[in-house]
Amino acid sequence: MTNQITAKYYHHMGDDITTVNAARVSFAKQSKLVCTDLIQGTYDLDKRDKKLINYLAKHKHLSPFNHASVTFVCKAPIFVARQLVKHEYMPWNEVSRRYVSDNIEFYRPDVWRGQASDKKQGSAGEVDAIYSSNYGSPYFPNDFADRHNKSCLHIYQCMIDSGVCEEQARMVLPQNTMTEWYWTGTLGAIAKMCNLRCKPDTQYETRLIADQISDKMTELFPVSWAALMEEKDQ
Repeated sequence: MTNQITAKYYHHMGDDITTVNAARVSFAKQSKLVCTDLIQGTYDLDKRDKKLINYLAKHKHLSPFNHASVTFVCKAPIFVARQLVKHEYMPWNEVSRRYVSDNIEFYRPDVWRGQASDKKQGSAGEVDAIYSSNYGSPYFPNDFADRHNKSCLHIYQCMIDSGVCEEQARMVLPQNTMTEWYWTGTLGAIAKMCNLRCKPDTQYETRLIADQISDKMTELFPVSWAALMEEKDQ
């Protein structure tokens, strides 16, 4: 189910002013946040600093964006994790089935999508039933998936109980097995990932992770994130 796929905020370092001052250090200058409401105790960048951030993003002067960082704890099926792990400069530490053999969970989609007819990658519409010559009547996709998951889990557990090492026994688990990882990136690196993975043509399950991360980045770095994510709306 889609609520199985999560990207939860863990911690962060820096804010919009971090990017500003990383850029202004070239001129031995430094900016400070401006108080916008003394009673509420709220602060914001001044117009000059906001303009600088937009300039940096527009002209691809991206190094100042790499002095702030965020860590997320993500959970998704293996086939999603293997798409995301390819992104550069984002350290990744994952649960290892070499050491952990319990708490196995399988991803179960809310909807089974059909293959898109106009491209090799992508999906369109829904598939309500699966037809097979081995069965007299159509099966619902989740019935097939649930049967497969139970079979794989049974085989895996039998192998573990028989003394097969965990690092080999794990090979019988399907790609919809859930995995969990810590994922850290700089503001710039995460923006690069989200500019790619938040697009409408990205696989839906992968986009769930990217969208959750993007929402949190908007909260943590409102000015920088808006500037870096301009490509998303083009």
